[in-house]
Amino acid sequence: MMKLAGIDVGNDSIKIALDGVREPIVVPNVVAPGYERHILQEEDSPLKALDVMVYSPRLNKNNQRYFVGLLATENEDSMELEETDNKAMSDQSLIVALTALAYAGLTNQAFGTSSYSTADEVEFMIGTGLPVRTYARFHKVFEERLLGEHEVTFLSTPQLKGRKVKVNIRRAVVSIEGAAALYQIATYDNLQVKDEELYYGCIGICEMGALTTDFPVLKRMSIDNQFSTGEQMGLANYLDPIIRDVEDQFGYRFPSRAKLVQRLKNRDFVIQRIGEGQADIKPIVDQYFSRAATRIVELIKKRWKKYPDIQCFYVIGGGAAALKPYILDAAGTIKLRFVEESELQNVYGYLKLAKSKANQASSAATAG
Repeated sequence: MMKLAGIDVGNDSIKIALDGVREPIVVPNVVAPGYERHILQEEDSPLKALDVMVYSPRLNKNNQRYFVGLLATENEDSMELEETDNKAMSDQSLIVALTALAYAGLTNQAFGTSSYSTADEVEFMIGTGLPVRTYARFHKVFEERLLGEHEVTFLSTPQLKGRKVKVNIRRAVVSIEGAAALYQIATYDNLQVKDEELYYGCIGICEMGALTTDFPVLKRMSIDNQFSTGEQMGLANYLDPIIRDVEDQFGYRFPSRAKLVQRLKNRDFVIQRIGEGQADIKPIVDQYFSRAATRIVELIKKRWKKYPDIQCFYVIGGGAAALKPYILDAAGTIKLRFVEESELQNVYGYLKLAKSKANQASSAATAG
């Protein structure tokens, strides 16, 4: 049976929302070369130890072993995406996405417990998206890279050891980051209109991710070609210098951006130094995040001046969640809108768009 899923291929993490499952699956977009692990105690969740071999006709190198997600974030050879990477063409993003989909295909979440199905093939129809500036040139290529049969073998992953899973992506609906988030905010789960102002109005979006910030403008839920734009900057532009400054001042090295982000989400600014000393990194974070917020607010003002018909501006995405207090401070009297679970709005929107396309296809088949 085909599963419906939304998948947000984020530069910092890959998020999957499955139809009928409440909790999304989140896997940091980090990989490291895999090897035989010396396991003293098995991890309590497969997501903590994604150790896989991946085959896909779209990859440059096949049947390579990788540590993916949380397991890779601790590894000194870990690789995170950089500004020059294009997620539509990135082998790393495809490896993490296929690993996450294979895991998602095996999870049976019911009544608060997780068990794993015995399926060795999972079929998906997925909704996903690309940044504004990448979409026009690359959405077809991205769709082609996702479609078809791929294979993921779990190696030392607890509870899934030795399982080989065929991931068959039958259909991929590719939309624009930020636009999908607005669709999520403006509609109910049954796809009926929840907020007429948003659904039928002229709405600006600032969607800040790790490496890109998108400014789609939507009129009656249709993307405005002329005024929608994007910037090649994201939260990573500020996380990297925070990591560098913390190392220079305190001799403490975060192995990856993902590890720093985990700290920031928990508002845990105190690091342990060698010996029994501790240090507070909040002043460093404040300095860079204030600068990031000022830049974001300036970009929003610029957009709004160019197109004063915009009724309201939503600030969403993982970057928005991290920077919200700093953005509110920088915005002053300018009213900006934020939503809860900001970083998950796109993935829920992608799932709804996939559902909408599936409904249209079944209606057309019935009518035919």
